[in-house]
Amino acid sequence: MSDLVTALLDDARRTRNWSALVECIPYLQFLGVSLEERDSGLVGRMRYAEHLVGNPAVPALHGGALGALLEAAAQFEVLYRHESVVLPKTVTLTIDYLRPGKPVDTLVRARVVKQGRRVSSVQAWAWQDDEAQPTVQATVHLLVLSG
Repeated sequence: MSDLVTALLDDARRTRNWSALVECIPYLQFLGVSLEERDSGLVGRMRYAEHLVGNPAVPALHGGALGALLEAAAQFEVLYRHESVVLPKTVTLTIDYLRPGKPVDTLVRARVVKQGRRVSSVQAWAWQDDEAQPTVQATVHLLVLSG
């Protein structure tokens, strides 16, 4: 990890402002992802944009965009909860698409289910209207190495 990213991670942990770290990842910028600390945890938002639509006939958000949102949420949750200074690497990502993603903003949360010495198991879910009715959910296993 570059010195800049390490400094941004340290700053995010100290100030509880994750926006600068998220903004240094071009793909998350393309997706319109932002991240904030809320209710003792991180909540992400993917702002709706027309280029995120996968099926214009419905219209429905592209499954790849939703999957990337879940994966990023899982990685940031591990960075938030643990002292890792290396971006966790995805080992497996299993996604359950539960309902069509409407053309509106999508919110996301994740929680670490088990933190091992090298692998974290994380659940992530995204919703649009009601957090109790997720649009998509995922189980993510991440390789977490120390700096």
